[in-house]
Amino acid sequence: MEAADLTNPIFTDDEAARLHFEALRWADGVPVCFHCGVVGDAALVKRDEVKAAKRKKHARDGLYYCRSCGGQFTATMGTVYEDSHIPMRKWLLATHLMNASKKGVSALQLQRMLGIGSYRTAWFMAHRIREGMADHGSSGPLGGDGKIVEADETYYGYVEEPVEYNTKGRKFRRSKLGRGPANKRAIVALVERGGRARVFHVGTADKDMIAWIITKNVKPNTRLQTDESRLYTGADQYTGSHETVKHAAGEYARGDVNTNSVEGFFGVFKKGMTGVYQHCGEKYLARYVAEFEFRHNNRVKLGVDDKERAARAVKGTVGKRLTLRIPKGHPASA
Repeated sequence: MEAADLTNPIFTDDEAARLHFEALRWADGVPVCFHCGVVGDAALVKRDEVKAAKRKKHARDGLYYCRSCGGQFTATMGTVYEDSHIPMRKWLLATHLMNASKKGVSALQLQRMLGIGSYRTAWFMAHRIREGMADHGSSGPLGGDGKIVEADETYYGYVEEPVEYNTKGRKFRRSKLGRGPANKRAIVALVERGGRARVFHVGTADKDMIAWIITKNVKPNTRLQTDESRLYTGADQYTGSHETVKHAAGEYARGDVNTNSVEGFFGVFKKGMTGVYQHCGEKYLARYVAEFEFRHNNRVKLGVDDKERAARAVKGTVGKRLTLRIPKGHPASA
C-alpha cells in the first residue's frame, strides 16, 4: 500500500495541482470540452501577464479553448470546485486529510492547517468534499448468493423539532438514564460482511422504512442478520433468510450469526461525531454519514490506500454542485 507524500508538489504548487486534477478528471489528462463533449480538440489559453497585471487581475489557470465549438472551459467546471477561489492545491490537501483520518477532520482543523481565511469557508469546503464522497446509491445493492448483510439502527443527537407522541399515537417514555430513541435522529446501516456499507439518515426508523431500505439496497438471495429488534420482523420476505442474535439475553454471536460489523461501523461513526465534529445540524447529518460510509467502502482491507481513497474522492466531485446560494444563470435565479 502506498502512503501519500505530503511533500508532493500537488499539495504545494498550483500548476502541479491543476495537472494532477486534470489527469484524474480526464483520461490521461486529455481535455474534454465541457460544452460540446469533444475530446482532445482544445488548446490551453495563454494570457498576457503584463496586461493582466495592469487590469489588476490574475491569469486564469487551466483555461482551455475548444476548436470545435469555440467555447472556453476549465477542468473544474461541472464539479464542486466550480467558481471556487480556493487554490486546487488546498482542495487536494484537504481531501487527503479528510480521507486519511479514520474519524474525520474538523473544519477548524482544516482552517488552521490550510491557512483558510475563515471558519465559514473551511466548513463549506469540507461539505463540498463530502458531497464528492457521497455514493447516492450508484454502486448497486449489497449482498448476493451466500453473502451476509448485517442491518442495525442507531440514534445520534436530538431532532430540531421534537414531538410528544410516536407514530402509533403513544406518548414517548424515556428511561431514567435518558436512553431510547425518543426525538433522536435515526440512522440505519446495512453492512456487507467483509465488504461495503450503505447508511441512511431517516426521519423515522419504523418497519415500513426498514423494509423499503432493505428491498432497495439488498439482493434478494442474501443472508440478512440483525439483532432481535421488532423493526426487522418479517424481513425474511425480502431476503434469502433472516437470522437474529438476542442482545437482551446476552447473546452476541451464534456461529457466524452476529452484527459485529455494523456495530463496528457505528462505533467509528460515533467516535468521530462526538470526538472530532462534536456538533452537527440535522439537515447536514446525511453528508457526515456519507463521509464515514465512503471511508468504510474504500478502506485498506478492500485494497484502497490513503492515496487512492483521496483520488476516488476527487473523481467523485464530477457532475456534482453544492452552493450556499443559487448559481448565476440557474433557472431558479431568474
